[in-house]
Amino acid sequence: MKRICIAAILFCSALAYSGNLPAEKARGIFLAIGVGPRLPVSSFSNQSDLGYGFNLEVSYTDNEYLPFFVYAKAGFEQYPGAPEFYQTSDYNNFSTTIFPLVIGARYYFPPIMENVVLFIPIVEASIAYSFLSRNHQFKPTSEKTNYTKELSEVGFNFGVGISMFLVELMLNYTHFETVQFVGVDIKVRLPLYINF
Repeated sequence: MKRICIAAILFCSALAYSGNLPAEKARGIFLAIGVGPRLPVSSFSNQSDLGYGFNLEVSYTDNEYLPFFVYAKAGFEQYPGAPEFYQTSDYNNFSTTIFPLVIGARYYFPPIMENVVLFIPIVEASIAYSFLSRNHQFKPTSEKTNYTKELSEVGFNFGVGISMFLVELMLNYTHFETVQFVGVDIKVRLPLYINF
């Protein structure tokens, strides 16, 4: 929990000082909020069911790096246990909570449609650090003790999507050692600072 608080403080500090950038070139800082379902895959799908997640992201670019953006993202994800897992085990309740911190780069391709709304294809890749909390609760007949296990893992993420400038739809695959999932996010992206 201390790590999450420190990351949040650093994140807010970066936002507070974002308006003091020098004005020698065109640049922009954007804030995005995303939400969507998470589908466990591989071994993670054996014990977990469809989850949900949301995230807060800050991205940056300038005229020297366009159409590349760099971004940092913090999120929250929750996965309940799979019903089949309960039927074949001593578990009464099993859930996984993930707090990911992500740093990556995004590339915006030229628009594929420009008539009414811009549709801009996107690809992104990132490295991720996550704090995981797993809640283990057993059936009373099992005579096992309930416990919560906390661990941290480093992994990676890549995704594709479509941007309509202020709204984006992203499909991502995320891989950690014990957790793998596919996520779909609808994001709203707003400019925090733009200088031409």
